Amino acid sequence: MIARIYFSGPLGFSEAGINFSHAVLIPELERSGHRVMNPFDLQDKARIDAIKAMPAGDQRIQAWQRFNINTGQEIRDAIDRCDIVFAVLDGIDVNSGAAAEIGYAFARNKPILGYRGDSRLSSDNEGGKVNLQVEYFIRASGGDIVNRVFDIADALLRLPKRNK
Repeated sequence: MIARIYFSGPLGFSEAGINFSHAVLIPELERSGHRVMNPFDLQDKARIDAIKAMPAGDQRIQAWQRFNINTGQEIRDAIDRCDIVFAVLDGIDVNSGAAAEIGYAFARNKPILGYRGDSRLSSDNEGGKVNLQVEYFIRASGGDIVNRVFDIADALLRLPKRNK
């Protein structure tokens, strides 16, 4: 079955992250025929530039507030349309947006696959790989956390199939 995969994580905020996403991770997810939905591709760059160009003040704050609400709704809808969530867990702590998306995906009964290629310690104790609640939601969804790109394809095959 070809799955729609929601790509969660902070990699769209940096040049290096964007390059790693587009050169390595997304092609690896697509290699098995899956379709990947990257939320950074949903962003209206012209709208962002227009808001940034506004003079500081109430109008710009209100424009950002509307943008934030619209973006949150778009992300929620994108997760709802996907079959699987793939979450990048790198960093000293899991990105707060990714953590929220993981929690929402779990509540929506979506299997979640985590990827942590970062070798730094990032868990509450030596029994975990990341924040214990984030790891709980991933594993309770039937998912796993992999540490190597090489392991992604096999881990996707092990995810439970969900009825829509």
